Amino acid sequence: MKLRIIISCLFFLVLASCGSKKKVVQKKKDAGVVLSEPIPERLPSVNQKEFTKKLIKKNPKLNKHTLAYIRKYAPIAVKEMHAYEIPASITLAQGILESGRGRSELAAKSNNHFGIKCHTKWQGERVYHDDDEKGECFRKYQYVETSYNDHSEFLTKRSRYSFLFNYRKKDYKKWAKGLKKAGYATDKKYPNKLIKIIETYKLYDFDDIKKKDFKVTKGKSKYNKPLNAIDDYYEVRKGDTLYSIAKKYKTSVVKLKEINELKNNNLNIGQRLLLK
Repeated sequence: MKLRIIISCLFFLVLASCGSKKKVVQKKKDAGVVLSEPIPERLPSVNQKEFTKKLIKKNPKLNKHTLAYIRKYAPIAVKEMHAYEIPASITLAQGILESGRGRSELAAKSNNHFGIKCHTKWQGERVYHDDDEKGECFRKYQYVETSYNDHSEFLTKRSRYSFLFNYRKKDYKKWAKGLKKAGYATDKKYPNKLIKIIETYKLYDFDDIKKKDFKVTKGKSKYNKPLNAIDDYYEVRKGDTLYSIAKKYKTSVVKLKEINELKNNNLNIGQRLLLK
């Protein structure tokens, strides 16, 4: 009798323990958390405005969007050069090429100026974009400056790029060819494209700026603004027309069409217009 009671108790205990088990629910892949990005510092001028004015005088046919990009981001490229020993000319040329002069969808919506993909260790926000394959994962940043810094970290912390740092900072040709050799891009013409941008816009001049002449002051960066308020650019919103934008920024429809190479008055939401 006692044996039956003991067996019955054990049976009920087993049932109870089985019933208390929770179902394992697999969580959906995290879309990424918002990383705490440092507020960008106010950087000193590298005479980028005067620099681009001289370029225009010598060659008025130079691309206005590329010139605007240089005016905005040259100081950041110089800062990264002094911190990571990567030529400013290379960083700036890559930014221009990879971001479509800051006008690509990836750059406009994600502040990703170097086409850096998520990879396995990336914990931040992400967006999906067609590249080598459909719907590839790319990193999303709050600030353009973070994108530049992440580009520097990307090159310095991966062993396949280590040989690049044996080259002189002024040898932009070796750096351009080395990036292709290390597998940064699949395009066979990638080095030539970088070299052409550097030589056309004389970006190698920024490689000569010494650290002692580049002193960072306290304060927030002037680029720390929403995308629709960044210096010379305006991001088109619903209801905007060329006339309303021209009136708001005290310019003309004719000028807006000319500098943005527009053939008609049609605009798309999210489109970025150069204002001057």
